[in-house]
Amino acid sequence: MADIIDGVKPTRMELLQLKKRTVLAERGHKLLKEKRDALISEFLSIAGNVKKVRDEAEADLAQAYQDLLAAQAIMGSGSVKEASLNSEQDIQVEMNSRNIMGVTVPLVDIGKVERTMIRRGYGLADTSAMLDDASKKMELALSKIIKLSEIEETVRKLALEVEKTKRRVNALEYILIPKLNATVKYIRMRLDEMERESFIRLKKIKAVLDARAKEESA
Repeated sequence: MADIIDGVKPTRMELLQLKKRTVLAERGHKLLKEKRDALISEFLSIAGNVKKVRDEAEADLAQAYQDLLAAQAIMGSGSVKEASLNSEQDIQVEMNSRNIMGVTVPLVDIGKVERTMIRRGYGLADTSAMLDDASKKMELALSKIIKLSEIEETVRKLALEVEKTKRRVNALEYILIPKLNATVKYIRMRLDEMERESFIRLKKIKAVLDARAKEESA
């Protein structure tokens, strides 16, 4: 049998209050279970994209480095470095957020990172097509890396909320609700005992009064 709530008084008023608390706890337990299940569903749905986006980003980076090495072999490291210095760009990152089942998760927008060959800023006549390929794949990889950071942070926050919600569900299911039920049962037993004791006392008092009345009438 579960432990009862400390300091409880075996009164009918206390019994009514505990019954109300039990109803609220059971309702809260049901809602939290529904929230937990919905969070797990969202978590699994979003987490399924992590590996896909990571693999794509790694593949783009790997190919970009291969193209960069090829460009260095054709143009020389110095020329590639000079072209890269002429190709600097500022990336505007816009940070927003969205709400998933009460959890605030990031929403990152960097717009269009990929540029045309002309916008990259280096001369077309003095560079290799491999450098253009490397630049394009680096830009694609950057977009996916930013997206990956958004997804991973979303997954991390959802995982924390799932764990927190699971702890609350378990606390209600295995600690609070059993304790409330045990306390309600205890108070009912005590009230029944008190009622029986009161009935026995009244019978004894009645017997004494009847005996006294009989003596007085004799």
